[in-house]
Amino acid sequence: MSKSEDQRITKTKDEQIKKIDISDIKPNPYQPRKTFDENHLNDLADSIKQYGILQPIVLRKTVQGYYIVVGERRFRASKIAGLKYVSAIIKDLTDEDMMELAVIENLQREDLNAIEEAESYQRLMTDLKITQQEVAKRLSKSRPYIANMLRLLHLPKKIADMVKDGRLTSAHGRTLLAIKDEQQMLRLAKRVVKEKWSVRYLENHVNELKNVSSKSETDKVDITKPKFIKQQERQLREQYGAKVDISIKKSVGKISFEFESQDDFVRIIEQLNRKYGK
Repeated sequence: MSKSEDQRITKTKDEQIKKIDISDIKPNPYQPRKTFDENHLNDLADSIKQYGILQPIVLRKTVQGYYIVVGERRFRASKIAGLKYVSAIIKDLTDEDMMELAVIENLQREDLNAIEEAESYQRLMTDLKITQQEVAKRLSKSRPYIANMLRLLHLPKKIADMVKDGRLTSAHGRTLLAIKDEQQMLRLAKRVVKEKWSVRYLENHVNELKNVSSKSETDKVDITKPKFIKQQERQLREQYGAKVDISIKKSVGKISFEFESQDDFVRIIEQLNRKYGK
């Protein structure tokens, strides 16, 4: 956290630690973290029962009451511990500060899963109307890092859920995005989880699939043609020095010659006339 960001949440000389009624405190509406580990909260609650809150939470006072800026885990654990009051520092902050500091706290504690992290970046961009570059600067990240995380938001929900619960890493998720067919992507994701593929192994597999798909597109026309038709095309191509395409639908067919200039066209016509005459 930068020096300017520290100043927004650290206690100054003029500020005092106050005891605030826990019923007057509301969660941060901009909290990017959607899930909290119950076991960790219970462990923290046991610690608070024994030692109290060692680090005050940071609150913002509004006409509706107090909103958490930093310290939601401590707040939740304090409620589990049965505390009536919590130690807090009251700060004069904006909505923008609350949003940004909630993201920073979770990133520093590594409390966000990759999808929650990507969603928090997207929300900062949308609500604050800022670019990827500005998000990166505010959070001391590189722009490519922010861009790569945001790509995860394009994952289908079932695969995004696998990233959320840790069955897939964010790198697995980004690699799967190279697969255009959603059903194929999901089947592959399930294999990754079941067979415990590394990211490198998945990358190699995806590249093989892309190469096969590309080759299939190239050979698509030839696959539908009988062998003798392709032989005739080759003979005519060699005879007339031009690309030849023979297509047959039911009992009706067509032979097409491709020419690159008027002179080329005249040359082909003259060869046909010499061979078949008028």
